[in-house]
Amino acid sequence: MAEPTELTRKAMAELQRLATAPASPEALHRTLRFLAKWRAQLLANTVVHHSGTRLPSGPFAGMDYAVRAAEGARAARLLGAYEASLDPVIETIIARAYPLVIDIGCAEGFYAVGLARRMAQSRILARDISPRAQALCRALAAANGVADRVEIGGAIDHGDFALALGQPTVILCDIEGGEAELLNPIAAPGLLAADILVEVHEGLHPGLTNALTARFAASHRVTRIDRRLAVDRLPDWAESLSDLDRLLLLWEWRSAPTPWLWMEHRT
Repeated sequence: MAEPTELTRKAMAELQRLATAPASPEALHRTLRFLAKWRAQLLANTVVHHSGTRLPSGPFAGMDYAVRAAEGARAARLLGAYEASLDPVIETIIARAYPLVIDIGCAEGFYAVGLARRMAQSRILARDISPRAQALCRALAAANGVADRVEIGGAIDHGDFALALGQPTVILCDIEGGEAELLNPIAAPGLLAADILVEVHEGLHPGLTNALTARFAASHRVTRIDRRLAVDRLPDWAESLSDLDRLLLLWEWRSAPTPWLWMEHRT
C-alpha cells in the first residue's frame, strides 16, 4: 500500500479534530465543507495531470496558471471556469483597453496577469496586503512573461485613486469586506472617474450590495452580476467522474453570496 501524501495526512488529522466536536448542524456543515475542500484539491491535481496548467478556455485561455491559488478553488481557475459570470465584463474591459488597471486584492494574480497578457499597452497595478499573495503573483507574472508590466505592491489608500483622474482607469476590487470602507467617493474622489468591478462580501456585511449601489448611483451605471457555474467548460475526461466530483471541479469555495457590481462612470 502506498504511503499517504502530506495532504492526506494533514487532512486526516484535521478530520479527527473535527470529529471531536459536539454533534450539531454547524459541526456537520464545517466537516462537510472541509471534506469538500480536501476533495477539490485532489481534483485540481487531477486537472493538472490530464491537462497541465494552461487554461483551456475563458477570457484568459492560454495563461499558464503555474501557481497555487492564494485562496479559494484552484480547479475552477485551471479549467477557465472561475467566476464565469464575469466573462462579458472582462471582455469589455479588454476591448476598452484602459491605460490603467488597478487590481486591489489581487491574490495570486489571476486577473492582474490575465489582463496583462491581453492588454499589452496597459499599466497593471496589482495590490495585496498579503506577502504570500504578492510572491505568488510575482511568480505567475514571470511564468507568463509579463513581470515587467505587473507592478506588485501592498495596501492601497484613498489618495491612490487620484491616478484615475488623469486617464481612463478600471478598478477591480476583491478585499473580503474591506470594500465597505475603501470604495468611498467622498474620501477618494478619484473613484468618480473610474469604472469599478467589485466583489461585494454580503455575508460579512449584510446590506452592503444595496449600500454600494446607492453610494455610486449618481455617478455610475451600476449592474449587479450573480454567480453561475460554467458546466460547458468541464473537460471531456470529467464524464467518467461522479456528479459530486464534477460539481467540485467548478465549486469556488464560497460560503455566502458574493455578488459583483460593475459600476461604469457616467461621462
